[in-house]
Amino acid sequence: MKKIHQIILLINLCALAACKQKLTLKDQSFELVNVTGSVVKINSEEVLKVERDLKTLPFDIKHLGATVNGPLYAKLKNTNFENGTIEVKVLSRIQKHTPYPDSWGFIGLAFRINGDNSAFESIYLRPKVGRSANEIVRNQAVQYYSYPDYKMDKINNTPGGPFETSADIGLNEWIKLRIEVKDQQATLYINDKKEPALTIKNMKGNLKSGAIGLWVDIGTEGYFKDLKVKKRS
Repeated sequence: MKKIHQIILLINLCALAACKQKLTLKDQSFELVNVTGSVVKINSEEVLKVERDLKTLPFDIKHLGATVNGPLYAKLKNTNFENGTIEVKVLSRIQKHTPYPDSWGFIGLAFRINGDNSAFESIYLRPKVGRSANEIVRNQAVQYYSYPDYKMDKINNTPGGPFETSADIGLNEWIKLRIEVKDQQATLYINDKKEPALTIKNMKGNLKSGAIGLWVDIGTEGYFKDLKVKKRS
């Protein structure tokens, strides 16, 4: 009987460890939240590879709005971010066996993530349509949303926008993101351009501070490097 209890305890400990998997690159450690992650090399450089974990957060193509734009990120540990600047370089590819044929390579940042991952702000890219010949689609290359109340199926019909825009970006190329956050305003710059790609003047969440996450969604192989965080009071 004692041995059975030990086995059960071991199983529970393993399950707990699986729920809080960790990933480390250089001097930065991440907790994997509904994603899988690994350190891989691209052009001889170590980077983080992040993909959505369909076991921990299932996807339903028939209920798209309900099963996308969730807590799907490698969350930087030991960081509480309120105001300041977040920089990172991202590269996006479509998975070879994507469960969502219309995946656009969804990749970006989540920030001000609360302790239980039930609320955060996010700005992300859809690189596949960045240079689309269709202007309507091209204007959806960048998206802001606020989880859980203002996901992509609701935010664009919310007053105070625009919450999406165009950007000269594509798949399988490194794209530098810089998000400057001050109180309820967030401004995105892409590839060191002087003019912002998108400014959200009044973010919809009520969080004052929280963690930072390297975010991906369905059908995406996401790669991240050179994450830098500069806080301001």
